[in-house]
Amino acid sequence: MNSLRGRELFSYLPFYYENSRVMQSDMDAKGGEMDLLYQALDAAAAQFFVRTATWGLGRWEFELGIPTDQAKPLDQRRAVVESKLRGAGQFSGGLVKNVAEAYDGGKVEVSFQPSEWGFMVKFIDTIGIPPNLEDLKAAVEEIKPAHLAVKYEFRYLIIREIHEVMALNELQQVPLSKFTGGAPIVE
Repeated sequence: MNSLRGRELFSYLPFYYENSRVMQSDMDAKGGEMDLLYQALDAAAAQFFVRTATWGLGRWEFELGIPTDQAKPLDQRRAVVESKLRGAGQFSGGLVKNVAEAYDGGKVEVSFQPSEWGFMVKFIDTIGIPPNLEDLKAAVEEIKPAHLAVKYEFRYLIIREIHEVMALNELQQVPLSKFTGGAPIVE
């Protein structure tokens, strides 16, 4: 028998059907249909959660007023939805951090510079520029007060992080956009 649920159904039958090919085939066919039903139910239930939504992601975007861009990967679209859900409430460093971490998936530090009327979002875990940066910038612009300026600081690999740590073949796999001369680059 191929069906998991078919084997389960067959186990409920009386023992005298144990060698019946007709009953085995019948339970396998019915079990196959039940397997498909359970798969469909699991797929539908996954749409109720942003992190697992696939075909239902467009509904999340519609409800939150986010334009749907089918060309973007699902993880980037999910990050936009999740940050929009996290971005409600009074503006604070914690709110910006929460939104930025939803996009990046790594640690982010937010520091305010009152004398410059702004704040800085510093990426701690991500090396290089995050792939979804433009969406993050748009989300931060939407939640921040208009009078505050925002700067982004990225982390790049420096020589001391790879010297005698990475083998040559590992180093060749790292794109050049992940390296810098040692000083943090601020955009």
